[in-house]
Amino acid sequence: MSPATLRVLQALLVDPAGQHYGYALLKATGIKSGSLYPILDRLENEGWIEGAWEAEGVGGRPPRRYYKLTGLGQREAKLATSTLRVSPSGRLRPIGGA
Repeated sequence: MSPATLRVLQALLVDPAGQHYGYALLKATGIKSGSLYPILDRLENEGWIEGAWEAEGVGGRPPRRYYKLTGLGQREAKLATSTLRVSPSGRLRPIGGA
């Protein structure tokens, strides 16, 4: 698992049952869109998240695509984030490890 994927999972776990959209995840994680959206696509293909477009945009903005952790995604994300952390250098380290 990449550090970027771990940051996305951590952001989704802030509100595990909530719906999250791309721009908010960009801001929460600091990941660029060119990396974020492939991560979201992969997590959706693996069944960890579900994505759905809103019917129409609000206030003249385009419709958003919302992402929500599935039951599998919640379990796996909690497991991954409980055993790994992102070090200041951006590398993944085991919790409690050097």
